[in-house]
Amino acid sequence: LLVSKDLGKHLLEVEDLLQKHGLLEADISAQTERVQALNAAALKFSELEGYQPCDPQIICNRVNHVQTCLEELGELAGKRRKELEDSRQLWAFFQEMEEAEAWIREKEKILATKTCGRDLSSVLTLTTKHKSMLGELGNRRALLHQSMKRGEQILAKKRFSPGGIQEKMREVRLRWKKLEEVTGLHQQRLQEALNFFQFSAETDDLVAWLQDTYRIVSSDDFGHDDYSTQALLRKHRAVVEEVEKHRAAVLALRKQVALLAPEHGQGVDIQIRVVEVEQLYGEVAEVAVLRQQWLQDALAVYRMFSEVHACEVWVDEKEQWLEKMVVPEELDEVEVVQHRFESLDQEMNSVMGRILDVNQVVQQLVDGGHPSSEEVRSCQDHLNSRWNRVVELVEQKKSQLSSVLKIQNYLLEC
Repeated sequence: LLVSKDLGKHLLEVEDLLQKHGLLEADISAQTERVQALNAAALKFSELEGYQPCDPQIICNRVNHVQTCLEELGELAGKRRKELEDSRQLWAFFQEMEEAEAWIREKEKILATKTCGRDLSSVLTLTTKHKSMLGELGNRRALLHQSMKRGEQILAKKRFSPGGIQEKMREVRLRWKKLEEVTGLHQQRLQEALNFFQFSAETDDLVAWLQDTYRIVSSDDFGHDDYSTQALLRKHRAVVEEVEKHRAAVLALRKQVALLAPEHGQGVDIQIRVVEVEQLYGEVAEVAVLRQQWLQDALAVYRMFSEVHACEVWVDEKEQWLEKMVVPEELDEVEVVQHRFESLDQEMNSVMGRILDVNQVVQQLVDGGHPSSEEVRSCQDHLNSRWNRVVELVEQKKSQLSSVLKIQNYLLEC
C-alpha cells in the first residue's frame, strides 16, 4: 500500500487516497505502540541471569529487525503522504486553472453580447454594471496571481513533468490577457458612448434654453408707460447677460464634437445639429439686440410723452394767464406786471431747453425708423405749435406793456 504509485488522476481521487492513507497512518501508529511493548518485553529475556531460554543476541537482533522494519514503514508512510500532498497541490492547481478558464469564458460571452446603450440612461446603467465587473476582475486577478504562484512552486519542486503545468499556465495567461483587452475595449466604447449621449443631452438642454429665450426676446410687450418699460428693460438686460454667458458653450460645440469617437462625431446628423444650434444662437442674439433697442426706443417715447405733458401743462397754464391778462394803465401796476414777465422769461428759457430736448429725441426716433414716428411727430408739432402761441402772446403782452410805459413816461414828462 505504501509503495503504490497511484497518486490520483484528479483532485477528488487524491482526497480519497489521502483519507485512506490517514487511516493507514493511524493503523501504523497503533501497531507502533504494540511493537514497542513487545520489544520491551522481549528485551527482558536477553537480560536474564542463569538460565536463558534463547540466545540474547538473537533476541536483540530480532528486536532491532522489527524496529528497523517499523521505522522503514514510517518513512514510507511519510514519503507516501508527501507524494499525495504534492499530487493534491498539483490537481488543486489544475482545478483552479479550469475554474479560472470557465470564469474567463463566461465573461467573454457576456462582453460579446453587451451593447453600449441607446441613450444616456442606459449607458449610465451599463457603465455601473461594467464598474462592478471591473471589481470582479480585480478580485479574480488576485486569485489567479496566487494560483500562478503555486504553479511556479510546483515547478520548482520538479516532482512532476513541467510540460502540462507550463502549457496550462501559458494558456490561462493568454486568455486572461485577451479578456483584459476586450474589457478595456468595451470600457472605452462605453466611455465614448457616454461622451456622445452626454453631449447630445447637453445640446438638447442648450437648444431648449435657446428656444425659450427666443420666445422671451421676441415678445411684442414693450410696456405701457415709463415704469413698466424700465422694468422690462431691466429683465431684458439680465436675459442678454445670460445669452452672452451661453456664447462660450455654443462656440465649444465644434471642439466637443472633434473629441468624440469617429463613429459619433463624424456623422452628418450631429454636424447638422451643431450648425442648427449655432444658427439658433445667432438668431437669439440678434433678436435680443433688436428688442433692447426697441425697449430703449419705447422708454424714450414714454419719457418724451411725459416731458411733453409737463411742458404742455406749463404752456396751458401760461397761455390761460396771458389770454386773461389785461394790461394795466397805472404805472405802479405796469411795473409789477413787468417784473412778472421778467420771471416768466427765466421760466421760458428753462422750458425752451426742455422743448429743444424733446425735439432732439423726436428727430432721433424718426431717423431710427421708430414705428410710432407719426404719433411722435404729431405730438412734437402740437407742442411746438402751442409753444409758439405762448411766445406770440408773450410778445404781444410785452408790446402792450411797452406802449403803456411810453404813454406813462410821456405824461410824466409833460
